[in-house]
Amino acid sequence: MSKKFILGLVLVSAFAACQRQEPEVYVPTAADPVTTEPVYQGKYGS
Repeated sequence: MSKKFILGLVLVSAFAACQRQEPEVYVPTAADPVTTEPVYQGKYGS
């Protein structure tokens, strides 16, 4: 590989690293069921 090729790769990778990245947006789905907490049922679970 020539020095120009390596320099080109370095410049392209630096340019790509400096690009503004858009944050990922989390969209909750309605398919997730809501559950209640388990109720304490004593030492042996009667």
